[in-house]
Amino acid sequence: MGKKEMLGERGPTRYYRIAYAVIIGMIMGLFWAYLRPNGLMGSSVSSTRGFERMPVGGSVKKLDGAILNLEAKVAMLERELGRLEKENAKLIKIKIRNDVLQQERNAAMKQLEALSPSGKVGPVGTVKSVRTQQKVQPDESVNPNLAALLKKIAINEELIVSISNNNVRDMLQIWFESIQRVGVTNYLVVALDDEIASFCNEHNVPVYRRDATISKSQAGTGSNHAISGLKFHLLREFLVLGYSVLLSDVDIVFLQNPFNHLHRDCDVESMSDGFNNITAYGYDDVSEDPTMGWSRFAHTMRIWVFNSGLFYIRPTVPSIELLDRVTARLSKEKAWDQAVFNEELFNPSHPGYEGLHASRRVLDFYLFMNSKVLFKHLRKEANFAEYKPVTIHVNYHPDKLERMRAIVDHYVKGNTNALRHFPDGSER
Repeated sequence: MGKKEMLGERGPTRYYRIAYAVIIGMIMGLFWAYLRPNGLMGSSVSSTRGFERMPVGGSVKKLDGAILNLEAKVAMLERELGRLEKENAKLIKIKIRNDVLQQERNAAMKQLEALSPSGKVGPVGTVKSVRTQQKVQPDESVNPNLAALLKKIAINEELIVSISNNNVRDMLQIWFESIQRVGVTNYLVVALDDEIASFCNEHNVPVYRRDATISKSQAGTGSNHAISGLKFHLLREFLVLGYSVLLSDVDIVFLQNPFNHLHRDCDVESMSDGFNNITAYGYDDVSEDPTMGWSRFAHTMRIWVFNSGLFYIRPTVPSIELLDRVTARLSKEKAWDQAVFNEELFNPSHPGYEGLHASRRVLDFYLFMNSKVLFKHLRKEANFAEYKPVTIHVNYHPDKLERMRAIVDHYVKGNTNALRHFPDGSER
């Protein structure tokens, strides 16, 4: 009974204390709410916002956002650049096509004027003869397989063609890589053996496998000259099929698109072995014979030969006749193909011989350059430091592969010292 009384006395006091604690807690809560209307979360958010406003953290987040925006803009510009490059490539093809059509139109107009009924001669300077011959009618029955291949490769019915065997594999690779680098797709390698055909296929290079037999008369002229002799025979089929060809040896480096620099106003356009204006384009050379007295001086016309390693030939009757003449002579004579090519192209009609009636043009020797011009003259001229030719033919020097690599290093990779250690000529 005593314990119960003691507990009973403590019970009400305990309840009162709990009540007091609840009331005090409520009062404190109201007071806290008055002081902190946003509560603890508001304080946390405020502190977080304050942290976000700290200089370092703010700079990092702003920088991340700027980088993301910049990357997005770069990606957009790259897509736009790719689109513009494709459109530019199309426009270049259209421009070349328009140029070719304009040249053909002008030639057709001249032919029409020549075939029209004769009339009175116009004023001085207005009389012009026909220079561009009419193209032959294509005959696909000559080689249906080649005709089908050329339809896929050629652009505007023209292409670059080179004839090669496995002996010049390394030079051939520099050759087709330089063509690919300048954006030309209409080119073809005529492979004379299986090895070079496989090599071209491995590098996605358009190739046409063709067996060809070197004539007995050319057997002792060396492999390079023997192949050069074959090209006139092989080239004939391209012309008969109606295609214009830029025939190229493999010791040539392409630095610009050559189709942008052709005139197409003659049967044959060729690079020259000349090294200045007079040797490349012709000059009056005076010969002296003192025994003739008063008439001791005789005037001659001279021109350095056309280089048969790079020439553009149109599918015309005179062009095909030229190839037939050269092929016929090389099958019988032990002669240099380039000499025969020039003799048939330039020799006039005379007793016992009827000359070829073909129009011809010398290409700009600074654009379609030979290696004498480059190594003996151009590389030493400060004014030509930034100059870039269309093609460079390493025809004057025997160390062809080394000089081709140096040309690529100089003009493509920007190594200004690449050409300096070579001698002017072929001496070691």
